[in-house]
Amino acid sequence: MKISAMQLNINGKTVNIEAEDNMPLLWVLRDILHMTGTKYGCGIAQCGACSVIVDGTVMRSCSLPVGAIEKSMQIETIESLDANGQLSAVQEAWIEHQVPQCGYCQSGMIMAATQLLKDNATPSDEDIDRAMINICRCGTYNRVRAAIHTAAKNINQINLTEASK
Repeated sequence: MKISAMQLNINGKTVNIEAEDNMPLLWVLRDILHMTGTKYGCGIAQCGACSVIVDGTVMRSCSLPVGAIEKSMQIETIESLDANGQLSAVQEAWIEHQVPQCGYCQSGMIMAATQLLKDNATPSDEDIDRAMINICRCGTYNRVRAAIHTAAKNINQINLTEASK
């Protein structure tokens, strides 16, 4: 296998790596960059534990070859969500609604919820069900839905407050 030097934009920072073109982004994140927030679940792009956001689209990093990523693409991982130690609105809502049980799928769920709220500031239950296709063995889907509604409300209140300044 041929190893290539690549530049990636991850969480707003340019990183240089050397990897095989067909190496899944998940393993680049975890094994090369030591960013272990993104989890390995099924390895076949079904469960969503490995979900990251690439140019505004939720993607399964276990099946995305790093060679398919152009250096201009913006990759966001769970590590991007806290700002100076402050949790995101989605993360705070996850805690408030006690969404995780085992917690393994949560980083992928949180990334999917984050992108949903960027795309749709006031999602309906149907919108949430359509967007949240991650698998949770613990079955906390009702808590996920409630947390997304709370996060949407909190984000919208913050945006209204900032707009009135």
